[in-house]
Amino acid sequence: MAIDRAEAARIAELARLHLADSELDRVAVELSKVLEFAATLNELELADEPLTAFAPPEAVLRKDAPDGRTLDAETALANAPDAEGGFFLVPPVVEDLEP
Repeated sequence: MAIDRAEAARIAELARLHLADSELDRVAVELSKVLEFAATLNELELADEPLTAFAPPEAVLRKDAPDGRTLDAETALANAPDAEGGFFLVPPVVEDLEP
């Protein structure tokens, strides 16, 4: 499936990406290549492949119990760049929600 310039602009708008007009052709080509690669995955013969996770079953079915190793709050926060009231302080991820 080939992505044209107009479709690339629509996808960029949906993803809230601000692309210059000069970038749209390059993005359209790159998105087309991604879709072509994904289409090649449909050609794989996977009928005999197991449909399970990579983790061994015993890992999934193990008892969910603490192992006894814990840190007190003071030790956990000792090397924190910024902490307050027993909590890590982190910078905001989203500063402005306005588009």
